Amino acid sequence: MAYPEPHTPTERVLTWLDHSTLHIQFNNLARHNALSVDMWEAIPQLLQYAQDNDSVRLVVFSGAGDKSFVSGADISQFEDMRAARAAVTRYEAMAEDALAAIQDFPKPTLSCINGYCIGGGVNVAIACDMRIASDNSVFSIPAARLGLGYRYSAIKNLVDLIGPGAAKDLFFTARRINAAEAKSLGLISRTSTAEALPALLEEYTSALADNAPLTIAAGKTIMAEILKSPPNTDRERCTALIRACFDSQDYAEGRTAFMQKRKPVFVGK
Repeated sequence: MAYPEPHTPTERVLTWLDHSTLHIQFNNLARHNALSVDMWEAIPQLLQYAQDNDSVRLVVFSGAGDKSFVSGADISQFEDMRAARAAVTRYEAMAEDALAAIQDFPKPTLSCINGYCIGGGVNVAIACDMRIASDNSVFSIPAARLGLGYRYSAIKNLVDLIGPGAAKDLFFTARRINAAEAKSLGLISRTSTAEALPALLEEYTSALADNAPLTIAAGKTIMAEILKSPPNTDRERCTALIRACFDSQDYAEGRTAFMQKRKPVFVGK
């Protein structure tokens, strides 16, 4: 089936399809890729495209230029968007919808970070499944310096990823940390020089293009269930997803390819 090219309603978000990877790139260079209203609104639309397109196996978020992934929220819009209670409610709901769309997306997601990853940038990154970064990247959650209220979901994602002790350290102090400390905390998985970052990203796009999508989707769902409190864990759903993997054409292909000592070709069925 032929799918249309991805389309974004704002020039502040660039998007393109590279084989089985959909790239979503924040493009607000004048403000170091700070997230404006139209950028938040574009995310759910693009993820819906990726979900509906069977050829997409990975979504990669990045920042345009070589200075920033996302430097936070576009504070030039705060006077209009956060000055009144109704505006605050709308802004927070919009950001929550975008981050929930990333977190609930059924296919793998990856943040490729180069430069500043601040505030909302951290929220986007930790909503993704995987995070890689250049060794000159800088991370911070400056809410305590701005007097902002922080959403439950964003703090929960941070605690789930790096634990309550490290989360309190970063959140209470609002300090900046480098890529080495971010990696030691588990905030990111791997680092490279800025020059080698495209090659590191290629490792992931190639792996996700080659590996069995049903197995990956089942694993992602089961991991999400594990993070729930026990009364809310859907063990039957997990069992059904595992059974579906063993019943799939991809499992038969994987076994056959292993016996024939060749690379498998998975189709997601």
